[in-house]
Amino acid sequence: MLNLNLVRSRRGGETLTEQIVAGIAALVDSRALRAGALLPSVRRFAQQHDVSTFTVAEAYGRLTALGYLAARPGSGYTVAHRHAPAGHARVPHWEAPGLNAAWLLSDVFADHSVPIKAGAGWLPGDWLNEEGLHQAMRSAARVPAAQVSGYGHPYGFGALREHIAAHLSQYGIPAQSQQVVLTQGATQALDLVVRTLLRPGDTVLVESPCYCNLLQILRLAGLRAIGVPRTAAGLDTDALEDAIRQHSPRALFINTVLQNPTGASLTSMNAFRVLQIAEQHRLLVVEDDIYRELAPAGSPMLAAMDGLSQVVYVNGFSKTIAPSLRVGYLAASPDLAKAFARTKMAVGLTSSEVTERLVYSVLTSGHYGRHVAALAERLRAQQDLVTEKMDAHGLEVLLRPEGGMFAWARMRETDGPAPSGNRLATLALEHGIWLAPGAYFEPGEADSPWIRFNVATSDAPQLWDFFDAVRTDQGALARAA
Repeated sequence: MLNLNLVRSRRGGETLTEQIVAGIAALVDSRALRAGALLPSVRRFAQQHDVSTFTVAEAYGRLTALGYLAARPGSGYTVAHRHAPAGHARVPHWEAPGLNAAWLLSDVFADHSVPIKAGAGWLPGDWLNEEGLHQAMRSAARVPAAQVSGYGHPYGFGALREHIAAHLSQYGIPAQSQQVVLTQGATQALDLVVRTLLRPGDTVLVESPCYCNLLQILRLAGLRAIGVPRTAAGLDTDALEDAIRQHSPRALFINTVLQNPTGASLTSMNAFRVLQIAEQHRLLVVEDDIYRELAPAGSPMLAAMDGLSQVVYVNGFSKTIAPSLRVGYLAASPDLAKAFARTKMAVGLTSSEVTERLVYSVLTSGHYGRHVAALAERLRAQQDLVTEKMDAHGLEVLLRPEGGMFAWARMRETDGPAPSGNRLATLALEHGIWLAPGAYFEPGEADSPWIRFNVATSDAPQLWDFFDAVRTDQGALARAA
């Protein structure tokens, strides 16, 4: 048991949280607690010192952010092997980063101070294809410098485009290599569609909720985004027809399978109806299909049903190889592909042939298919694990996805409406937990009780201790408002 003399009176003194932080930090600095030592669980510590689990969770979160503790999934908190320098009379207060759209879109990629990234949009490094990537890098090192010294082709590395076209043909998409344009990730592919085919003031339809980076792309382009509700079965087709009649949109942007953020996939019937409505109203459909290879076989694909006539297809390799390579692609009719390539050259010249060669090497190495199958199965198992934990800790899920990275959940409505996602996320960040609130995924940024969870990064016991603490201390949310 940790012997900390906690002073209950707050008059002129430290809060209980600050006392716990200072007390444990002092024990670590004096080496009374050695590196690797296991601390009592949040619940056990709270019982031993007669404090709330919420207070302990907050203190442990601050100590983790300060470098004194390490949060180990499934093992609780241990003393970190590296911690803040000794000799401080008082532990500095950790300041959580400001929680807003700017932090989510840019600073979050450089901010490593938040230890539990339940809201992350990427897979942990040890989930990715390390063997295939290392082999590809060794292969790339043997390529003569003269072959990669130029700008490369405007459409991208030819061998990779041919491989992609052959892969798409397996889904029934009749694409040739000249219909494939390589991009710096799928996000740039979406941006090229917007820059090429739309103009400031145009109206487009998006899912509600939808991919948050898409919303920023549309805002920067001066477009008006109208949300169409996304349900567990797909897009609300009645609402889609109403939105088309009322707003005369130019395009519809849609995630077909394992949607970001809900994890939902269109049913075959829903996909057919969406495409039927789009064709009836001559509405361009931009299909963001980045999670296709993680989805169950036979999941509907709009581009295959349409034959790239009215659908522009977007995909990439950030979820199955590595996000740092930044290789994505567009597939479209020959005329549109040519237009996209011109826009690509105008705004950034060619994409990196070096990274495109790396991706091609990974795809053709013989390991990739096995890796993707194992990754998809691991995510399906993690979905089951995390959604069970949600049920046990007072959260309601929209649906149980058939795999993929994301789950969409909110705290249960027990004694009133479910708590605000923005308030929960703000409070969680003070405990070293990053949540992605529903407002980030709504066209109008309306507050929502829903939260996106990345199942691959949501297995830390401290995350579930946080939700337990919030349930038992309803005043915490009011104080965070």
